[in-house]
Amino acid sequence: MIFGTEQGFAGAFSERAFATIGVEPSASEVFLIGSHGESIAAERGIAADWNAAMPSHSPGVPLLAERIVDALYTRIAAGQIDSLDAVFSQWRAGALSVERRRLFPIDYSTVPRNMYDNIPLLYLPAEVFLDALGADYMHVLICHAALHAFAAQNEARMVAMAAARNRIEREVSTLQGEERRVRQAAITAEILELAAGRMALDRK
Repeated sequence: MIFGTEQGFAGAFSERAFATIGVEPSASEVFLIGSHGESIAAERGIAADWNAAMPSHSPGVPLLAERIVDALYTRIAAGQIDSLDAVFSQWRAGALSVERRRLFPIDYSTVPRNMYDNIPLLYLPAEVFLDALGADYMHVLICHAALHAFAAQNEARMVAMAAARNRIEREVSTLQGEERRVRQAAITAEILELAAGRMALDRK
């Protein structure tokens, strides 16, 4: 599962995510999030088996995660997927970093234990309860990756826009300086022409 950008103008955001895949695309089923990432995938010869747009606002992330979980569980039930990695970007200390995290099978060593002194009461069969809990936990993991990617995408776009603005300001300053030099040269030429004309009249 790769989280790219929904729109352009975010620097090498999507390129860096694809660079960390580290597997042959033909050997894995690719879930691609972000419409702009599709063009990057096409350039690398990667065809997405499932894709979705990145939400334009953070409240849309849980709904996206639900769609991803539904698609995943359908494939897991059919035996098409036996493991799942999420590749997403994070913004840390003013820099973009890409993380690849295993989501499935669930790494139970990362799940806190002995959080409660009393064992909770269950009113559902254990199998039903664990299935539902597993789906919710997967939803949380995907929301976590998607929110980090969403925030990093916006940070990368802000940095790219600031860099573009600085570059434009430098170019405008250069053009303004050139304009002043050309104008001064034109004024100097006019003054010399007038002086030469006056000198010619004086000689006559």
